[in-house]
Amino acid sequence: MRRSVYTEDHEAFRETIRDFIANEVVPAYESWEEAGHPPRDFYRKLGELGVYGIEVPEEYGGAGETGFKYQAVIYEETARAGVTFGSSGVHTGLVLPYLMEYATEEQKRRWLPGFVSGDIMTAIAMTEPGAGSDLAGIATTAKLSADGTHYVLNGAKTFITGGVLADLVLVVCRTAPYDPADRRAGLSILCVDTKSEGYAVGRKLQKIGLRTSDTAELSFSDVKVPVENLLGEEGRAFSYLTHNLVQERLAIAVGAYASAAAAVRFAVQYVKERKVFGKAVAEFQNTKFSLADCQAQVLAQQAMVDQALELYQHGELTVADAAAAKLFCTESASEVIDKCLQLHGGYGYILEYPIARLYTDNRVFRIYGGTSEVMRTIIAKSLGL
Repeated sequence: MRRSVYTEDHEAFRETIRDFIANEVVPAYESWEEAGHPPRDFYRKLGELGVYGIEVPEEYGGAGETGFKYQAVIYEETARAGVTFGSSGVHTGLVLPYLMEYATEEQKRRWLPGFVSGDIMTAIAMTEPGAGSDLAGIATTAKLSADGTHYVLNGAKTFITGGVLADLVLVVCRTAPYDPADRRAGLSILCVDTKSEGYAVGRKLQKIGLRTSDTAELSFSDVKVPVENLLGEEGRAFSYLTHNLVQERLAIAVGAYASAAAAVRFAVQYVKERKVFGKAVAEFQNTKFSLADCQAQVLAQQAMVDQALELYQHGELTVADAAAAKLFCTESASEVIDKCLQLHGGYGYILEYPIARLYTDNRVFRIYGGTSEVMRTIIAKSLGL
């Protein structure tokens, strides 16, 4: 199905990314999976390629482009190859919007040049052992020092993507006492230098998928954070976090769609080559019908993603729209990828085949950024229910 959502510039960028993946990522990917992340210099290569600076203004070393479509191209091309860029998606897709929206001019000049080059890799720390989707339950605290020069940070975070290699972590913490009458009040974001005394990376968590994306537990023991590292206003973090959820959920929808499209591509290639009972698997009616159903679902996902990208480009994608896109694309992608793995037979269960990675990587799409159950709640509320 013809797509009009991308311009010639987007498609030229796509070719650049596709070549980069073929030359720099695919040959090394197995070693990345064994290590649990790419080598640190890989992120600098992405910086040199311009990936991190697309949406950053020129005065800070970026290209000054607006919109999310270039990032969408990256999601589509990594999925097409059955790989990821490690924790890069968090760096540009989650952290950058906070820095662009809430950082002061001084903070932007201090952090963005390194962000663009890949010399400063970032992560955002929200989830805690006792607070996941319920961010109002965050217990990590930051108390202002007596002289007002710094905060003293204490607590722990878990499931932090990019937490192993990050140089700067946006930590959501409680800077005011917990108030049962207003659980969302009193939360702030502190930008923490990971070389700070008392900052520690705990376990590197072993996941069933996204195995090149380092995910860790973090702890803070009397970490001194300069007041100059407060992002935005004290006590406003909850509203900041919800503000970025629309883009985050759009990104997940794009990734899910791209994974489903890649799964169909891998399955079509496999069934044409694999022979059973003396003929290609592609010749069986079950194979044809199964892949036909998969392709129809992929095209439906594509239509929803493209509309969402256009709406977001014009500032018109609502919270409910983003939730619907994430819900539909992630649930549908899971069905498609499962069917495509089945067509691979036993080889679909072997990690050297891209379909196996897509299967395990895709599972988290229905969890992070808000579970499918949360998405259904949001959509139901938009219906007045």
